[in-house]
Amino acid sequence: MKHRIPLRKRLLVRLLTASALIALCSVAATAWLAVATTTSALKEEQGQDLATDSGILAQLSGYAATHPDWSRAAPTVRALAARSGRRIALTTADRTVIADSAGRGTPLPPRPAANVDPLHTDTYSEPGAQSSGIDPRAVGPYRLPAAERLHVDALARKRQLCYHAHGIQVTVQRLPSGRPVLVGPDGEDSVAYVPPECADGLLNTPTATENKALAALTARTRVCLDRQGLVLGAPLYLSFDATGKDLLSLRLVVKGKERAGDATEEAGQNCARGARRAQLDPYVAPTAQLFLGIGDRSAPRFDMSPANNAKVAGAAGLVLVVTVAVTAVVAGRLVRPLRALTEAAQQPPDLHVRVAVTTRDEAGILAEAFNDLTERRARLEAQRKAMVSDIAHELRSPLTNIRGWLEVARDGVVHPDAALLGSLHDEALVLQRVIDDLQDLAAADAGTLRLHREPVRADELLDQVAAAHRVAADAADVTLHTAADAALWLDADPVRIRQVLGNLVSNALRHTPADGTVTLAARRADDAVVLTVADTGTGIAPEDLPHVFERFWRAEKSRSRRTGGSGLGLSIVRQMTVAHGGSAEAASEPGQGAVFTLRLPSAQPPSGAD
Repeated sequence: MKHRIPLRKRLLVRLLTASALIALCSVAATAWLAVATTTSALKEEQGQDLATDSGILAQLSGYAATHPDWSRAAPTVRALAARSGRRIALTTADRTVIADSAGRGTPLPPRPAANVDPLHTDTYSEPGAQSSGIDPRAVGPYRLPAAERLHVDALARKRQLCYHAHGIQVTVQRLPSGRPVLVGPDGEDSVAYVPPECADGLLNTPTATENKALAALTARTRVCLDRQGLVLGAPLYLSFDATGKDLLSLRLVVKGKERAGDATEEAGQNCARGARRAQLDPYVAPTAQLFLGIGDRSAPRFDMSPANNAKVAGAAGLVLVVTVAVTAVVAGRLVRPLRALTEAAQQPPDLHVRVAVTTRDEAGILAEAFNDLTERRARLEAQRKAMVSDIAHELRSPLTNIRGWLEVARDGVVHPDAALLGSLHDEALVLQRVIDDLQDLAAADAGTLRLHREPVRADELLDQVAAAHRVAADAADVTLHTAADAALWLDADPVRIRQVLGNLVSNALRHTPADGTVTLAARRADDAVVLTVADTGTGIAPEDLPHVFERFWRAEKSRSRRTGGSGLGLSIVRQMTVAHGGSAEAASEPGQGAVFTLRLPSAQPPSGAD
């Protein structure tokens, strides 16, 4: 019966839906990527603009630190504007223009970008800015005259040569005040190790100009301290470090006791900073406001006009149409073989319809698998019918014999003597053996076969099987041998393995002529134990060898009990071996006998075993 597939569950519809979703996701992802990339570019450009703005502020702060006014700042402003591409304007606090790179009458931006004040500068506007916020280029009265500069330069060269003599490489750098400093190999302003011969202290000693400026600063600081009511009990010590960047120390002695690290020292430091700003104020330009514009550069922007929106929508629609068209063609080719498979699968089992394989893709592989499955189903159906016929045949003969003897005994034709009862008992044993074999096979197929595994010694196992079949071997005039390597142990159920070997030995005795030999052997192979049952009988034909482990299969088609058993013995051999985690194989040459090989897991001997 054919079932109509709902439209929403059809493979073609699902593929089309998936393709449409994929296309939509692709368009959305592309748009997101474009926006993200553009945003990143804008942020990067903004970062560059910030760096440019910081450079402009630093250069203008340097100009203010070295000039007492802004009267000559216009050329500097125009040069900076030309290099940066920005509009630069300087005004006073009341928006009076000092210098502007734009034309006269151009309105200023709504708010200033920063204040240019070398005495209160941002510490990041210029590398080396003092912690007090004073631009390091603002030196004022600390600038060395030419004579003092020549003197300290000579001292710097002398100390540099002394360092070189001790293997220390230093270079000389000049500060804005004109004072030279030695820079170590790590780029620091001071050298980590100073040889005693070089530590004469002359280079760090303030010059006359610096002492004069330092004395004036000390006087200003004392005035500030007096206004705050701090009475000094000793002279005020105030000095600068060798680099001239900041105050080196400020020692306050109040009422004869040194005070450090408390509010008194903090007040003194504040007074010293204020005094330094007041000292430098006449030498620097007054505070100015800095205005920055975009200049001649055009700012990046998105032009999402209706025309551009239409272009985006058209491109997205075209992608969708192409995706759906390609998917429809591909899906049609995929669905065609699937439909053929569906129609073939819906046919009755006895038709065994094959599907033509037209492609080598997944659909073609699926068609081949379906054809193989159909063939296996046909073989299994044939085997099932043959098995039912074989079971009926195996059960019919003993049941017929039992029924016949019971009927003639009931009718009084024969007397139920011991011989008759023995014959009936033999037929019942045949029935019981067939039923037991079928039960074992059914349990093995269902996975319910119970195994009681334990370490079993291989040579003892072979001796037990040989002893159980010694009488049958003597009656058939067949020699039964055993050969096993010493101390081989199996991990197996001894009862089941004896049953397996018993089936093989019985089969070998049945097909071995008089004066023949049946050999049971055991040997080690890697981590397994290999058991073999070899005979010198008639052997198995090559065309029959692949079927020896099939149920109810016999090479002798007459099914005579004289030449064969029930046809289940070798099937039980294979099932029992597989249940132990092993394997069973058969090899034979016609006229040279057969060899059955069982590979079973080995075991460690139990403690105390020989």
